[in-house]
Amino acid sequence: MWRKEYDAHFEYLLHLLDSSRSGVSPDTASDSHSELGSSGQLEQSGRDVVVKGGSADRDAAKHLAGRLFRLEGFRRRDVAQHLSKNNKFNQMVAAEYLNFFNFTGLTLEQALRTFLKTFPLTGETQERERILAHFSRRFSSCNPVSHVSEDGIHALTCALMLLNTDLHGHNLGRKMTCQQFIRNLDGLNGGGNFPKDLLKASYHSIRNEKLDWAPEEEKPLSGTEDRGGAAVKPSESRNPVISGPLSPGRTTHKHGTLLRKVLFEMDGRPAPRVRRSWKKFSVVLRGAVLYLQKTHAALSPPGGEDEYNPDKEPSEVNLKDRLSVHHALASRASDYGKRPNVFKLKTSDWKVFLFQAPSEEEMVSWIRQINLVAALSSAPALPAPVGSRRKFCRPFLPSSTTRLSQEEQLKSHENKLKQICSELESHTRTPTDATGWEERLAMEQYLTFERERYGAYVSLLRAELEGGDPGRRQESPPREGSIPPGPPSRTTASRRS
Repeated sequence: MWRKEYDAHFEYLLHLLDSSRSGVSPDTASDSHSELGSSGQLEQSGRDVVVKGGSADRDAAKHLAGRLFRLEGFRRRDVAQHLSKNNKFNQMVAAEYLNFFNFTGLTLEQALRTFLKTFPLTGETQERERILAHFSRRFSSCNPVSHVSEDGIHALTCALMLLNTDLHGHNLGRKMTCQQFIRNLDGLNGGGNFPKDLLKASYHSIRNEKLDWAPEEEKPLSGTEDRGGAAVKPSESRNPVISGPLSPGRTTHKHGTLLRKVLFEMDGRPAPRVRRSWKKFSVVLRGAVLYLQKTHAALSPPGGEDEYNPDKEPSEVNLKDRLSVHHALASRASDYGKRPNVFKLKTSDWKVFLFQAPSEEEMVSWIRQINLVAALSSAPALPAPVGSRRKFCRPFLPSSTTRLSQEEQLKSHENKLKQICSELESHTRTPTDATGWEERLAMEQYLTFERERYGAYVSLLRAELEGGDPGRRQESPPREGSIPPGPPSRTTASRRS
């Protein structure tokens, strides 16, 4: 299923590439008339560019390209809107904008990463393809001695963008392999094939590090001051739950020293071997965020510089290692026997971490505190996206803190647990389709984990409202793979019958 979608996108991009070679585009006339017209003045976000008689002025194009590059009177999201238009003036603007970049000596992936960091690549497929075409021409001019033609560079650039979506998107299907990526590009290098070493290096570069582009920050058009006159950094317009320094209003639930090991990255992808080693952190659970301070805090003397101070805000370096515990679940890692006192943490985006506590009591305390904070702060899930294709997608889990009271939160979790149990029971009764077994397995894994998670939330909130003995409640943390009361999963034999 993923292969058909990839091939459809790739064929569409090749069609656009062929159209650009012949000088024909499906919306050339509409762009040139609707965006600029034959004469007049372009006025938007402080633009002062004049186009007269249907011919664009080179100086005006350079001026606008410079303002777009320096973000003078423009937001980052405005850049793609100008570079993607298909009239003569905006083509000149795009060419002048790319002249600000020097890709000499860089690989295609390195140049693409540099280019995408300047603005968010938004818009329809045709609009993105036009921007990438400008990028490909600039890269080809900076690296004239190459075994890849200009059209081949453009085809490979589009293929890398699609590969990035396939490998790092939120789809739960099978990921594209290196051999499949190479086969898809057969004959696209000016009628010949790309060097296999080049394609292998490009594939592994994208697989090891995804392509990111600049966020669509709401930067003020004039200056960088807020309403109170204080300077505002662009990095401060981030997620209010997991970003920024520790606010004084958030409660510190627990802190201590833990060892961490990364098992799986986003969407359950196995972590690279270089990231699977155990590392020591000074961990702080404050609000709904788990801050990991990568220092020698555990070895520093009392009162030392690296010792944890609840009133001290972490530095920007330490803020990079943090985990949001909303919709997360901590459980005892019962199947991991190499180290004692190890618990597992699975986050909302299906990352999986192992943490080792110094004692059994500390491990139980961490599990309970993390799950309790998650149960109290996690907002109700939003519906999953709906499309024409019957493909399973996990619902959206908002990172904002819930506005429900503790009693309302318990009721919401109970209703969700009943819904999950009902869906899982219906899912196990449905006959298995040989063509959709991957989607079925992904949905079963999701429902099983959600039943475990909401079961833990309900148990903790009930105990909190009943006011039981905290020590007794800490003695039985959820174990990995433990399932709260609900319809049991059927065995393979029962399904066949």
